Amino acid sequence: MMQDQRLRAAARAIYDACYPSEDWAPVGFDEAERYRTVHYRQAVGAAQQARAELTGADPHPDLFG
Repeated sequence: MMQDQRLRAAARAIYDACYPSEDWAPVGFDEAERYRTVHYRQAVGAAQQARAELTGADPHPDLFG
């Protein structure tokens, strides 16, 4: 997903909003991205769905890039 910086930024915003502390997720966004944690995958999926709703695009063109 590194090639789509806007989608990555949206996923980070969703991740940070949904998992604001270690009580919610054990690692920050960058580490979650590196290890493809379930929390990261959920944030990416939410970002893809949001993009699809806002643009009318396919929500899963290349899931988790």
